[in-house]
Amino acid sequence: MVKAEDSIYDDAKRRINRISGQVNGISKMLDEERYCVDVLTQVSALRAALDQLGLLLLTHHIEDCVYGEKEHYESQEEKVKELRTTLNRFLK
Repeated sequence: MVKAEDSIYDDAKRRINRISGQVNGISKMLDEERYCVDVLTQVSALRAALDQLGLLLLTHHIEDCVYGEKEHYESQEEKVKELRTTLNRFLK
């Protein structure tokens, strides 16, 4: 049986590998002096892929660490403060 945590991190690792491929593809497009609109389209796709990776990890953090069975906090205030800081970083 695969733990939910393992599948989350496996999914994140697959996503990061695809993102790495996208970055390399954009670099190659720049080396080839490809049309700017085509490069910008790939930059947009890269940004979306990064957002989806962040959302996957943020959701996991909220479900597992903040409201899950694992207790990582001394107090409710500490939990809210960390969640606020994490959301602020992610949404910038």
